[in-house]
Amino acid sequence: MGLSGDLSFAPRLGALLADPTAPRGRAALALGRLGARAWTEPIAGRLCEVTGLDHTAFVVALELMGDPAAVPHLLRWLAESCEPRVYDVHHALVRLTGRDPLLPEGARGAEYAAAVRAAWADGRTERAPVAVRDLVVESGTRARFSVDGGAGRIRVAYDPPSPGSTRPRWNRSLTFDGKPLYRVGSSCDTCELGLALLDWPDGEAARIADRMRGRLACLDRLDAALFTEWSPVLGELATGHYRALLLDLPLERVSDPARSWWYRRVAARAEADGDDSAYDDDRPGDYWPGVAHFQLTAPVPGGRVPFTYGALLPSQPPQALDPATIARHTAAMAEGQRPAAVVLGWIDDRYVEARHEERWLVGAVLDGHHRLAAYAAAGVPARVLLIARVGAGGGPEGLAEVAAAYGHGD
Repeated sequence: MGLSGDLSFAPRLGALLADPTAPRGRAALALGRLGARAWTEPIAGRLCEVTGLDHTAFVVALELMGDPAAVPHLLRWLAESCEPRVYDVHHALVRLTGRDPLLPEGARGAEYAAAVRAAWADGRTERAPVAVRDLVVESGTRARFSVDGGAGRIRVAYDPPSPGSTRPRWNRSLTFDGKPLYRVGSSCDTCELGLALLDWPDGEAARIADRMRGRLACLDRLDAALFTEWSPVLGELATGHYRALLLDLPLERVSDPARSWWYRRVAARAEADGDDSAYDDDRPGDYWPGVAHFQLTAPVPGGRVPFTYGALLPSQPPQALDPATIARHTAAMAEGQRPAAVVLGWIDDRYVEARHEERWLVGAVLDGHHRLAAYAAAGVPARVLLIARVGAGGGPEGLAEVAAAYGHGD
């Protein structure tokens, strides 16, 4: 019914919302997909009656509606709801108002719930000006900063729920200006990480990158002036806490799925399990992101997790790269120049099938596709400015291990 586009189904679906024996969450999602805004307030008003996945489904239905009429109900319910429901209500308020307040780094449980309630306690729903704050340059290769009220034009966001799925929030995508670039998969920490190319972003991604290019021609150290200069661009990121690392990464360009870490990790798991036949029927193409990309030549050494893989994915078609530009960068590198690429990344921690501890450094190239291609062709470690959000599936530990292994000059 929700996929039909037929609003005549709305009264029948709405009648199910009051029946505890009915699939109320699915009915709410169907109303949300229909955009039946006459049912916004009935759904919002019944949040106190539903629990678990039905509660999440009701909140996601309000997000699908996109109806500001839900906001007063959500604010009231936020003040009254129990701790496990706070995340969903906060997520919906951000989606419906565009206001995305900064929460304390690493907040969990009761601390997180208290911080969310405090952020919305005054009832303000209008967006505040973006602020890049709490900048600390720890060294010439490491810095931290926070983005408050970020525009979120480049972010990992939940996809609309798949029809028939039992989980209203499951798959996520890396989006540019709201347009999905890569499917990131679920946040389930016992599922393996899998990325898949969905589409290339519009020209705005390139324009954002152009605004970062001035000092990248020879970036040898980080300083406060650099982040001040880039603050308008950093404000395009999602609200959150970030680390900036200046790295020299040994990269290779991989276009054969069987050579990518996305598939080679499968063989590593089979060997660890002592079962060499477990993946015989799997095709390498089933695992890889579907596009040529750059990856670390070996897993990150010396870390706590046995395997920390690394992959940097393009945000423009690799076939569109200009060979003459790559050759120009290659010649400059032969003369000792080290131009930097800018990558937005994150650490992803998994315990696959509750058997294999695995960590990924994943990044999307914001600027420097030609430079990375030149580095890979020359076999020279690539100078990369990695801007990584912490607390979204991975903590600072993994970033510290990457910095220890590949920090420029360390």
